[in-house]
Amino acid sequence: MAAELYIGLMSGTSLDGIDAALVQVGDGELQCLSSVCLPYPDSLRAAALALHAPGTDDLHHASLLANRLAECYAEAVAQLLDTAGTEARHIKALGAHGQTVRHNPAAGYTLQLINPALLAELSGITVVADFRSRDIAAGGQGAPLVPAFHDAMLRHPNEHRVVLNLGGIANITDLAPGRPTRGFDTGPANMLLDAWIQQQRGQTYDENGAWGATGSVRTALLSRLLAHPYLQQSPPKSCGREEFNLDWLNRCLDGSEAPEDVQATLIEFSARSAAEAIHAHCGTPATLLACGGGARNAQLMAALARHLPGTAVTTTDSAGLDGDSLEAIAFAWLAQRAMHGLKGNLPAVTGARGERILGAIYPA
Repeated sequence: MAAELYIGLMSGTSLDGIDAALVQVGDGELQCLSSVCLPYPDSLRAAALALHAPGTDDLHHASLLANRLAECYAEAVAQLLDTAGTEARHIKALGAHGQTVRHNPAAGYTLQLINPALLAELSGITVVADFRSRDIAAGGQGAPLVPAFHDAMLRHPNEHRVVLNLGGIANITDLAPGRPTRGFDTGPANMLLDAWIQQQRGQTYDENGAWGATGSVRTALLSRLLAHPYLQQSPPKSCGREEFNLDWLNRCLDGSEAPEDVQATLIEFSARSAAEAIHAHCGTPATLLACGGGARNAQLMAALARHLPGTAVTTTDSAGLDGDSLEAIAFAWLAQRAMHGLKGNLPAVTGARGERILGAIYPA
C-alpha cells in the first residue's frame, strides 16, 4: 500500500481545543509530519458543556454547535497545512472525531458533534467522521477506539506495556506479550481537575498540578470518590461526564474541605482509580506509557509512579509517539483504514460482536 497523507482531528472530553496532526501512512509505516493545537474559544466551550445536560431547544443548539465545530476544525486544518507547507489537494482524507456531548452505549448511542459535510466543503478534503456509531451498532461501547492504534504502533514482542491516555477521561490499553490487546476507560483523568479549578479560580486547567500541590489529600473524600460504582464494573466499559461531573463531586463534599485540598484529592483519585484498574486487569506491566494532557501534570505522574511500584512510568514520547498529538494521529490512522475498507475496532476492547469498518465518508 503506497504511503498517503492523512490529517487527524481530535477534540476530547477536556474541551480545551482541537489537536490536528498531519500523518504519512502506508503499509507498515506511520510518521507524524506536523501538528498544531487550536484552543476553543470560551463561548464554544460553554456551548458544548451546556449540551451535556438536557435543556430547551437542544436540537437547534446542537446543530448550531456542530456548524461552529466544523468551522473550527477547518481553521485547524488550514493552520496545520500552513505549518507543514503543503496543500489540501495532497491530503487523501481527514479523520474528524467531533466533540462528544453524550455517551450512552447502554441505550445504543453516542453523539460526537461535527458537521462533516460542512467540514468537507470548507477544507476541500474528504472527511471521515462518526467513528464510534458502528461499533455501538455491533453491540460495543464505541470506546475506547485508540487501543487498536496502540496495538499497531506500540506493542512490543517481549515487554509488557500499558498505554494510559490521560485526557478528560483516562483509558488504558494493555499490551501484554502473548495476550490479546485489552482496554477500557478507568474513570476521570483531567475532567474533574479542570472543572474544579475552573469553578474555584476561573482557570481552564491546573498547569503542572501546581495548585493541587499546595493542598493535602482528604482521605474521607477520596474514599467517597473511589466508591463510585463505575469503578467496580468489569470491562468492557466506557464513561464520560454522565458519570463524573461537578454535580457528583459536590455531592461527595462535606463542606469542610479547602479548595486546594479538593484539587489534591482529585489528583490522587485520578491516579488511584487508574492504578487500581491496571493492577486488577493487567497485572504489573514493565512500562506505563502515558499520553494526553495529564502526562504533563507532574503531580499526577508522580502519584501514578507511587501507586505502580515495579513499573517504569514514562510517556509515549519515549516510544517515538508524541503524547500531545497521539489521539489526533490515531484518528488519521483510523481514517486511512476506513478509506481502504479495513476494520478499525478491537472487539475484545469495546465488546462489539466483531471487527467493523469505522467511520462515514464525506467526499470533498
